[in-house]
Amino acid sequence: MPQTLAPAAELVGRELETALLHERLRDPLVRLVTVTGRAGVGKSRLALEAVREVGGEFARVAVLDATAPGGWPAPSELSEPSERPAQSRSPQSPRSPQSSQPSQPSQPSQPSGRILLLLDDCDHEARPAAARALEALTADPRVVVLATSVEPLGVYGELLLPLAPLPVPGPRRGPASAAADPHALQEVASVALFVRRAREADPAFSLTLENAAAVAEICGLLGGLPLALELAARRLRLFPPHLLASRLRGRTTMLSGGPANAPARHRSLAALAEWSCRGLDGADRELLGQLSVYEPGFGLWAAGLSAEAAVETLLDRGLLAVVGEEQGELRLAVPEPVRSYARAELAGSGGEAAALDAHAERYRSLVSGAQPGLRGTEQARVLRELAAEGANVIAALRRLRERGDGEAAAAVVLGCRLPWLAQGRLREGLEWCDHTAEAGGAALPEVVRARLADLSGVFALALGDPQEAVRRHRHALALGKNVGDRRQNALVSARLGAALLESGDPAGARAVLVTALSALESMGVTGGAASAAASLAAALRADGDRRRALETLDRAVEAFRRIRDGRGLAGALRTVAALALEGDEPERADRALRESLRLYGAVGERTELPGLLEEFGLLLMRTAPAQRPRTVRLLAAADTLRAETGAEVADEWRSAAERARTELSARMDWTDFAVAWAEGVRMAVPEAVAEALSAPAPSHRPSAAPAPEDRSLTPRQVQVALLVSEGMTNRQIAAKLDISEWTVVNHVRQVMRRLGCSSRVQVAGAVGRWA
Repeated sequence: MPQTLAPAAELVGRELETALLHERLRDPLVRLVTVTGRAGVGKSRLALEAVREVGGEFARVAVLDATAPGGWPAPSELSEPSERPAQSRSPQSPRSPQSSQPSQPSQPSQPSGRILLLLDDCDHEARPAAARALEALTADPRVVVLATSVEPLGVYGELLLPLAPLPVPGPRRGPASAAADPHALQEVASVALFVRRAREADPAFSLTLENAAAVAEICGLLGGLPLALELAARRLRLFPPHLLASRLRGRTTMLSGGPANAPARHRSLAALAEWSCRGLDGADRELLGQLSVYEPGFGLWAAGLSAEAAVETLLDRGLLAVVGEEQGELRLAVPEPVRSYARAELAGSGGEAAALDAHAERYRSLVSGAQPGLRGTEQARVLRELAAEGANVIAALRRLRERGDGEAAAAVVLGCRLPWLAQGRLREGLEWCDHTAEAGGAALPEVVRARLADLSGVFALALGDPQEAVRRHRHALALGKNVGDRRQNALVSARLGAALLESGDPAGARAVLVTALSALESMGVTGGAASAAASLAAALRADGDRRRALETLDRAVEAFRRIRDGRGLAGALRTVAALALEGDEPERADRALRESLRLYGAVGERTELPGLLEEFGLLLMRTAPAQRPRTVRLLAAADTLRAETGAEVADEWRSAAERARTELSARMDWTDFAVAWAEGVRMAVPEAVAEALSAPAPSHRPSAAPAPEDRSLTPRQVQVALLVSEGMTNRQIAAKLDISEWTVVNHVRQVMRRLGCSSRVQVAGAVGRWA
C-alpha cells in the first residue's frame, strides 16, 4: 500500500552506506538493491532517506510496506502517470532510531523515465511473496527496486548492501580520565547517537568525565544497535548511566518503552528478539540456545561447530555475528538482545545447566589440549588462540566452581599459567589460585595445592610483590616435600630464586638457583633449566660477576632457541641487552631488544612488554636523542599497559623512568611532549611494538660524529634534519615551519648531500649521533 514519507532526518554514522546506496540507485545498470541487516539496525531509515535524496531523479517513486495488506502493484500500475512527490511511508516510522535533526531534501534533477520502488520489511511471512513480486517488477526495465530485509531475498540480479550496527568504543586504555575522554568518545558513532537521544529524553544530559565510562559500557553492551541505543537513552529519565549499565549487564531485554506509533517489535528489545527468532526450525533454535551461553568472541573450532549450514543460517539472519578474526579463524558472538532472549528460553526449557556444563567441558579440554603447544613452535599461535578465548575460559571456570568440581577447576587454572601471564591477567590469576585452593581444601590432592601455591607466587612476583612471592613459593616447597616430586620441587626452587633476586637478595637467589639449575639439567627439563639459567645470569650480574653471567646467559639463550620458547627467549634477551649496555655495546643491546620486541609482539605479551618498552626508550635516549617524541610515546605506552595489568615496579626502576620523563619534558616543547604522551597512552600492544621497531638503529659508525655545524648546515637545514629524524613528511615539516613544501624538498636534498646520506633513514641516524 502506498504510504507517506516521514519527516526528513539526519542519519548518524551512516555516511559511507548512504553514499554507496545513492551511487547504486543512480547506476542505470542496477535493478535491485537489498539493504540487509539485523532487526533494529536502521535499514528502513537508511532506505527512506535514500529515496528522499535521489527520488527526484526518477519519473515516479512508490514506497510499500511488504507486511501491509492490499497486494502488490503490477508494473503497469507503477507506470501510470501520477503527481510528485511520490507516496511513501507514514509517520509511524521511527522504526530505525538513527535520525535526529531535519535535513533538507535534495533538489530533484530532470526526472528520467525510470520508476523507483521501495519495498520495506521483506521478512518472514512476506518474504516469498516479495521475492515473486520482485521477479515480476524487475521484468520491466524501467523499474528499480530498493528492498529492506534481514537476509538476502535470493532474486537474480540482487545487489546487497549489508548494514552493520554502529561502531562501539574500543577496550578501555589508560587511566580513567584518558580512557573515558568525552571528546574522544563523542566521535564514536554509537556514542554520538546515544547522546543525541539522551538529550531528547533529558535536555540537561551531557557527556562528562563522570559518566563517559558508563555511556561507553552501555554502547558496548548493546553492541551499537541503534534501536537498543534509543531505548536505553530513554531510560535515562529513570536511571543515571552507571545504574543503567549495571542493569543491562544482566539482561538487555529489560529495555522497553519505544514509541507507541512504532511497530510492536520496535517497542522493546524482548519483542525485537522474539521477532528476530521467528521461523527458526528446531535444529537452528537449539544451536542458538547452545551458543547463547558462550561469551562473545568464541571460535567455531572452540565451540565444536560443524553444522556449517546452521551456522550460515544464523549468520544470514543476524542471530550470529562476526566480531573479529584471530589466526585465520572467525570470532563469533550471539548479539544482544538475541543472546539474553535465547538464554532465557534455554533456562525455561530446562536445558541451561546442560549447555553450561558442555561449555565448561569444551574449554577444560581446550586448555588441557593446548599445553604441548605452549612449549614449542606453536607457542605464539596457541597463546593468541587462548587470549581470544579468554572470556570463555573464565566463564568455564565459574561454572566448574559453581558445581564444585575443584580438581577440574584447578587443572584449568594451572593450565592458564603462561596464557594469563602473557595476557596480563595477573590479579585475576592470583585470585583464581587462592580461591581454587581454598574451595578445594583438603579434598584437593596435596600435589595440586602445591602447584597452585607455586603459581600464585608467579603471579605475585609479576604484580611487583617479590616478598609475597617468596612466601608463596616457600609454602609450595613445604607442600611439595610431602609429595616427593623432585622435578616440581626443582621448578619451584628456580622460581623462588627469581623472587629472591627481585626482593634484593642476590646471594640467596644465586645459591637457590645453582642447586635448581643442576637438578633440572640432570633430569633433562630443558625449559625449566633455561629459565633457571636466565635467572641465575641476572643474579650473577647483580653480584658483579659479568663474565659468568654472560656464560650462563649464553646457555639459557641457546636452550630457549632450541626448544622454540619465544617468550622465555625474549626475557633472556633483555638481560643480554642490560649486560651489553654495561659493556658499552649499544648496538648489541639494540639488536637484543628488537628481537625481544618482535617475540613479545608475536605472542601479544602484556605483562613484560611495559618494562621492555621502557628499556628500549631509555636506549633511544642514549643513542638517538632526536627521537624524543618517539621515546615519550613508548614511555607513555609502557605506563598505560602496566597500569592495565595492575603491576608495580621496583622503586629504583620507577625512579629511572621518572627521571627520563622529567628530562624529556624539559628538553621538548610542552605541547609536543603532551601530544606525544597522549598518542602513547592510546597505543595498543601491536602499535607500541611497531612504534619501537620503526626507530632507527644505532649506526655502526663511530659515535663521535661531527656536529651539524661542521658539515656546513644552515640553521634552517638543522631544523629540517631534526624534523626528518622525527619521521615527519615533507608536508608536515612545511606546515610546522610555515614554509612551502618545495622549499622543504630542497632543504632535505641539501641536508642529505652535506651529511653524505642517501635516504631519510640515514639522515635520522646521523642526527641521532649529533648529541
